[in-house]
Amino acid sequence: MADERARSRRAAGPPGLRTAAVHGALDAFAARRSAELGRPLRVLDLGGGTGGTAVPLAVAGHDVTVVDPSPDALASLRRRAAETDTSQRIHPVQGDTDTLGELAAGGEPAAYDLVCLHGTLEVVDDPDAAMAGIATVLAPGGTLSLVVAQRLPAALARALAGQFARAQAILERPDGRWGDDDPAPRRFDENVVLDLLRTHGFTPVDSHGVRIFSDLVPSALVDSEADRAALLELEEVASRHLDHPLLGGLGSVRHVLATRG
Repeated sequence: MADERARSRRAAGPPGLRTAAVHGALDAFAARRSAELGRPLRVLDLGGGTGGTAVPLAVAGHDVTVVDPSPDALASLRRRAAETDTSQRIHPVQGDTDTLGELAAGGEPAAYDLVCLHGTLEVVDDPDAAMAGIATVLAPGGTLSLVVAQRLPAALARALAGQFARAQAILERPDGRWGDDDPAPRRFDENVVLDLLRTHGFTPVDSHGVRIFSDLVPSALVDSEADRAALLELEEVASRHLDHPLLGGLGSVRHVLATRG
């Protein structure tokens, strides 16, 4: 079994700089929670696409249901699952947050230990409804892993590009967009995200900014494994530095882990 998982990890490949910090935190949590329960986790990955989150979790031995509206993405997911020998642990389902109720079997709510909502809350029609639906499919003591785009770094990036009106709009508009031509449907502030979670009965247990530097450093400056490791270590220190808590607000995205009852 250990040899099979090692081969699967090699096939899955290392996470990219943009996702490594989230994957690291998620993998550590999943391993810890699995040890507490004495079994692999039942995971629901909403908007999981081609399996960037699901495949590493399945390689680690967890059972992952991936819900995504795109049949092309799910086809790619099936190929990745086959390449990593995880097809038996990955279950693709076409749908979205509005179809969560269909995951229930026999009229009973599905009971997942972990729900991943990474880069999806920004694009759903109704974030409140999405959170309410997620709450119904989590097992008692279950955890939500939420990754959302942040407002402040987007405004900073527009200002540095000389797009001052767009930067101001991002700061002032409730949805954090610069206008109708902004490709991002929604951006969040940390307090708004935490309030939304609490409204739906979640208790945030960890919240930190991600990609504080990774989106700014030119790729030419990260051309070795040593450079990559050093940048990731810098990201980890900056996102959790007790003396400089505002650094987390500069991360392109925020990663929150929250439990429910």
